[in-house]
Amino acid sequence: MSVYVMSDIHGEYDKYAAMLKKIGFSDDDMLYIIGDVVDRGEKPVEILLDMMQRSNVFPIMGNHDLFAFYVLSRLSVDITEENAETHLNAEAMNLLIDWIYDGGETTLKGFRKLSPEQRAAVLEYMSGFPLYDIAEVNGRIFVLVHAGLGNFRPDRKLRDYTAEELLSYRPTFKEKYYSDEDVYVICGHTPTLLFTGKAEIFRSGRVFYIDCAACSTGKLACLCLDTMKEYYI
Repeated sequence: MSVYVMSDIHGEYDKYAAMLKKIGFSDDDMLYIIGDVVDRGEKPVEILLDMMQRSNVFPIMGNHDLFAFYVLSRLSVDITEENAETHLNAEAMNLLIDWIYDGGETTLKGFRKLSPEQRAAVLEYMSGFPLYDIAEVNGRIFVLVHAGLGNFRPDRKLRDYTAEELLSYRPTFKEKYYSDEDVYVICGHTPTLLFTGKAEIFRSGRVFYIDCAACSTGKLACLCLDTMKEYYI
């Protein structure tokens, strides 16, 4: 059994499928996806549907996933006399426009093609995405979070961080986080291209940044937590 982690697939279903094939992903393995499954790329809903069928794939919330879930949940509510005037108010419409502008169009198109039952299942699935997760592999503890740990303090419990601090934080790539040499932090959100100019996983101490800009000019990255081997598509 091997444990893998990916991030920021952003609708690139073909790269996602190719990566699963490249690593030989099997029912005995585990895969954590640390946010931003949806938006931008052409097939975000296809990725969600695939993930939903795999009990050994563990999603973690990203800022795009949260935004998509919020908007799609609003759009999926039945219109009644009671909510007709407030259901899609100015605030909701502005959020919809912002989401579309930030890459949500492909997610919306894919979602609209689903049956009502499938839509409900996808929303229920996304509602269960945690803000973080922890994996223990070969005596090491891996804190898995989409963006990093904003306003970090070593004595602060993970449950006390806000969604904004975990999903939208922009790291400096100088974060040290925990002093325990067996504790590692894996995050995405900020493409490594912006800091190193390379579409490669970047390591700073025991912090790994694995968003390699799969949906633009970079690559989809995958990290094996057993061996720390890197894979790219």
